[in-house]
Amino acid sequence: MTPTRNLSGAMDGLWTYLWKEPDDPVADGVKRSGKETETTSTGEVSIVFSTGEVLELSFTRLEELVELAESRHLRIAEVMIMREQAESGTSAGEILARMADQFAVMEEAARRGVSSPLPSRGGLIGGEAHQLWEAIASRPTLLGPVAFRAMAYAMGVSVVNAAMGRIVATPTAGAAGILPGVLVALLDTGQFTREAMTEALLTAAALGLVIANSASIAGASGGCQAEVGSATAMTAGTVVELYGGSPRQVVDAVGLALTNSLGLVCDPVAGLVEVPCLYRNGLHAVTALAAAECALAGVRQVIPPDEVVGAMRDIGNQLPLALRETGIGGLAGTPTGRRLRRQILGEDDHGSREGTGSPQIS
Repeated sequence: MTPTRNLSGAMDGLWTYLWKEPDDPVADGVKRSGKETETTSTGEVSIVFSTGEVLELSFTRLEELVELAESRHLRIAEVMIMREQAESGTSAGEILARMADQFAVMEEAARRGVSSPLPSRGGLIGGEAHQLWEAIASRPTLLGPVAFRAMAYAMGVSVVNAAMGRIVATPTAGAAGILPGVLVALLDTGQFTREAMTEALLTAAALGLVIANSASIAGASGGCQAEVGSATAMTAGTVVELYGGSPRQVVDAVGLALTNSLGLVCDPVAGLVEVPCLYRNGLHAVTALAAAECALAGVRQVIPPDEVVGAMRDIGNQLPLALRETGIGGLAGTPTGRRLRRQILGEDDHGSREGTGSPQIS
């Protein structure tokens, strides 16, 4: 079944669902009113209709999300907005309005970041996204236009963040460029409306919710795989749903994207969200598109997506502290990384202020 409604019109008030069967142009509309919502002490969310029917909206695994969407012939974005309505008591229109505001901030940051050079507060980056943007007009690019723009926009958001501009953490500030970069690049194609992008954020939210609850989205606990890896996975799945992929293909894209990020360490030079964060946002925007292409073509990860998420959690737990956002190991621990730390923060190689011997936490 193919959904033929938009989220706000179909879900507000009456919880009306209209499906169109491929062989039946006159669909059967099912109206459910008099709904009640329940949230248990364990966090389970459900809707109880006046008919006595109970619709469970809780999911903690990707497989549960797929089963819920497929059983109701819903997109993942629709499952997420229903869950949010049930949990918060907020109307679909209000939820979508908030999401529209969030997307507006994302788009503003992406376009601002490529329009002119922006120096970062730490001084390590500034102008890279603008350089890429100028290359579009100056020479043939190796990447296609969507992938190239996604990379530039993703880096643009990272530059805006490092310049203390306004961004949306998706799911964190360190990985805030990937989802906006890809969505704004797709918006530029003219194939999608801003309303479609607003709804797409709900798909990303559902996927991020599972990853956050099953593993982590924090670099301090799981390394950069938890931040950039999660953002890449969320973005890949979102793109698949935008292009009409099934819920199963959506989570396949999540598994593929996250697979390519496993083991990625969090090693910010001088403890700043600048290097290597900038580059990882740009390059992983392209990875998200590649994972989406694979999933839409029917390519599947041999390891189930939920097990990939579990592997990310286990790998994060095994990472040494020096590779979990402390600014000590990895690129931060190279001779150049240590020199930049001393230059910017006035600290020695052990994180102590020069002349004081007092250890500092990045």
